[in-house]
Amino acid sequence: MTTQTETLQETHIDWKRILFLLIGLTLFFVVNFSPPWPDAIDPTGKHFILSKEAKGALAVFLLGGTWWVFEVVPIGITSLTIGVLQVLFLIRTANSAFKDFMTPSVLFIFASLVIGMVFTKTGLTRRLAYKMLMIVGEKTSMIYLGCFVVTAALTHIMAHTAVAATMYPLLVTIYQMYADDDKPTNFGKGLFIGMAFVAGAGSIVTLLGAARGAVAIGFYKDIIGKEISFFELCYYMFPIGWAMVFILWGFFMIFLKPEKKTVPGLKEKAKSLSKAMGKITRNEIIAAIIIFTCILVMSLRSFVPILKPVDKTAIILISTILFFVLGILDIQDLETVPWNIILLFGGAMSIGFCLWETGAAEWLAINWLSMFKESHWFIFVMSIAFFVMIMTNFIMNVAAIAISLPVALVIAPYLGVAPEVILFSALVTAGMPFLLLVGAAPNAIAYDSGQFTTGEFFKYGIPASVLLMIVVAIAVFVVWPLMGMPITIG
Repeated sequence: MTTQTETLQETHIDWKRILFLLIGLTLFFVVNFSPPWPDAIDPTGKHFILSKEAKGALAVFLLGGTWWVFEVVPIGITSLTIGVLQVLFLIRTANSAFKDFMTPSVLFIFASLVIGMVFTKTGLTRRLAYKMLMIVGEKTSMIYLGCFVVTAALTHIMAHTAVAATMYPLLVTIYQMYADDDKPTNFGKGLFIGMAFVAGAGSIVTLLGAARGAVAIGFYKDIIGKEISFFELCYYMFPIGWAMVFILWGFFMIFLKPEKKTVPGLKEKAKSLSKAMGKITRNEIIAAIIIFTCILVMSLRSFVPILKPVDKTAIILISTILFFVLGILDIQDLETVPWNIILLFGGAMSIGFCLWETGAAEWLAINWLSMFKESHWFIFVMSIAFFVMIMTNFIMNVAAIAISLPVALVIAPYLGVAPEVILFSALVTAGMPFLLLVGAAPNAIAYDSGQFTTGEFFKYGIPASVLLMIVVAIAVFVVWPLMGMPITIG
């Protein structure tokens, strides 16, 4: 016989969930079935029609964003809904909508998550965590800083997705020494959300942190006819990326201040646990060799011509294959892969390509940037940075750059704005999607910790995004001109 409490639990209705479920559906149906919308007109007078399919893409985009933020169903199920709606309402074919769920980028995330599993299973994670804690000590503020600095530094030499996958199990081990259970805490939230945020901040500094830099520089060269070198990018991005790392450290010390100032005995405990692990094992050595060889080869692709044609996904998947061939992982490990996260990114790729292929993204970019075509140059530059920041939370940052940069570079000469400042300000915000999990792989990897909800990520992402825009404004007005970057022309 059930108790009264159990009966109440069974009949409890989550009205908030139902409300946002209905809001998402309402947005979809209202936008999808609304009359045709006005054309977007660029500065040259060219018209861009919003087709029926493009309007449908915007409708799916609105539903997906609402459901992702408020997590009305598991985030992977929202992604499946995005694919299904595209097919049912004839926005894209099934072949187009669903093939995006297994693009090279999604498989790259899968391989990155497997690397994280290997770090944990072999014991490499615990060994690294104990060594790190022995260095940073027992103050939680220093643990925050140590984790953030290591994360940001690693993104200078390897993809931020791989960095997040490497750091994630390390942070799990550190957190287990802070708390007795997996119950969410301020420290847990700050540790994992912070890792995701600073992975983005660090990744803007070099071309190795993410693909967006190389794509943006390619667009820039095609449109402007000028090459931006690896070291020129580093020169202008280094102070901005690292300023954001330390600002974010301060941000989390204020907004998610750890419950404990120190963890007494943590340093000694880490030392004794490190000693108890004994000598490094054969599996640890093999795993480390495989992982760091893959990272090295991926990093060298930018410098070694023979490696350039080889996609980074194929390189990182070699590590996954070798882990199973050499018996480091087995079938049980494969079954523990967080498919919810992989589906999340499949949906993100699907809606991103949907907006791109239907022309909806271009229509949005032209409408937005055209509003600022007669404004002050500073307002125009900031409007580009803001547009890219918002779009990169919903679609691939590469796509956000691809739709906004060409339009911005066409408008720029009318306002006397130098193209360099447009390129760099767009790249800064493209690297730091602080609002939605789908904005970047590190966001989704951090979510797997169970320390925060999608709503909490969004809540802390709003003030962090405001800080980002302030940093971009200071860079555009003060820092970059002092460093010699041309800001205006004529």
